Amino acid sequence: MVEKNQWDSPLSFVLAMIGSAVGLGNIWRFSYVLYSNGGGAFFIPYLVAIALMGIPFLILEYGIGFSFRDSFTNIFKKINPKFEILSWILVLLVFGVVIYYVVIISWDLIYLFSSFNFSWGSDPALYFVKSVGGSSNLSNFTSILLPTLAGVLLVWFSVWFISHKDLNSGIGMVSKILIPLLFVIMAFIIIYSVSLPGAGIGIATLLNPDWSSLTDVNIWLAAFSQIVFSLSLGQAIALSYASYLPDNAKLTDNVLVVVVCNCLFEVFTAFGIFSVLGYMSFTSGTPMIQLITEGTGLVFIVFPMIFNIMGPIGRIFAPLLFIAILFAGITSAIGIFEPMVNSTLHKFDWSRKKTVTLLSIIGCILSLVFTTGCGSYLVETVDSFMNAFGIIILIAIQCIVFTWFYDIDSIILVLNENNKFKVGKLWKLIVKYILPIFLIVMWVMGVYKLISSTDPFKLTVYGIITVVVLIFSLILTRINSKA
Repeated sequence: MVEKNQWDSPLSFVLAMIGSAVGLGNIWRFSYVLYSNGGGAFFIPYLVAIALMGIPFLILEYGIGFSFRDSFTNIFKKINPKFEILSWILVLLVFGVVIYYVVIISWDLIYLFSSFNFSWGSDPALYFVKSVGGSSNLSNFTSILLPTLAGVLLVWFSVWFISHKDLNSGIGMVSKILIPLLFVIMAFIIIYSVSLPGAGIGIATLLNPDWSSLTDVNIWLAAFSQIVFSLSLGQAIALSYASYLPDNAKLTDNVLVVVVCNCLFEVFTAFGIFSVLGYMSFTSGTPMIQLITEGTGLVFIVFPMIFNIMGPIGRIFAPLLFIAILFAGITSAIGIFEPMVNSTLHKFDWSRKKTVTLLSIIGCILSLVFTTGCGSYLVETVDSFMNAFGIIILIAIQCIVFTWFYDIDSIILVLNENNKFKVGKLWKLIVKYILPIFLIVMWVMGVYKLISSTDPFKLTVYGIITVVVLIFSLILTRINSKA
């Protein structure tokens, strides 16, 4: 029989949800998105995206998970057996995300160890290519980057160690420890950053509003895309975690807590990041435009360059930043891993320990592909596919399945039972009509941009991922469940 898991307190659930939402993207993506999409003007589409998509869809996920108290795949199957294959496609795509997400966390782990003696040297870009992420040269695929290999093994062991335990002694306990620590560390980093010489230059650059950008549809699409990935919408994480809630749990009220915490975290982190970039520009005379980047370029190249010139405080600042990224990454990774775990153990009636162990071994083996000499290029390739092709269309499908093929009015009754924040006709209108249409438009535009601007190698990778996911989704759907 499948073991019944249940959160031991509302705090465990809320912190686990915050942990799954606050991840690498909040730290290294949001500031660049804000800067490059109208600066201060971007907050208008950002807040609209939160109100029209972030909050409504999370509420839907909470309501469905809480009402069914089952795995994501079983929920789809109960609504209509023909829909089970769609649920496995989503779950496998999300499992694909954790496979390369673990690799990025391993890069951070390497830099955490390097930050104690600044072993990245005077050329962090060369250090990243030679020792951590490799390059875009596909001929390097046959070489293995040993530090990254060791990091991947260590991170996967950590994910397994946390996830294989009982819900509260594993995910719940880790969330209670790491999330408060993450917020404390980031608060120190941000407060110190805004006090640095030149910080004002960075913040002014970040927030300089371009009001004319509000007429550009791409700015609005950027805002909605940011909310999708910032809150991990549609990845069945919220649905899975909500399925572990006890009776009389608050749903919509908790959604607001999670959304507010997540958004405040990424906004204030953006202030901290641009304060440090402003400091670098002020002290070195380097124009801000040359320092502003996102993702691995920001965290693993620009920031080590800044730490090199910060003096003694850099020796404190560097480890704290990489520890914060590690905490954010680990709590998100276990959240992204959970839908596959929950669906698999329900499908085969396995114990949690057996399920997590098997999936961790499979995931770790697949992650090794990204430890090669072109690992960072492969991560970028797969990440582009998942973001533009996979997740957005499946969020739209969930909206359609949960609102058109299931009694959404019964969900409204559940959502309003123990909560101060009520939902009604407006919420139903958004999740049933507005969101699916908007998400499908976003998906079409994203896929067109992805296909039209990519090379044959990446298209081949996209094709392989699609075929593999479809084949295994069909196999898992046809296997008779023992449950």
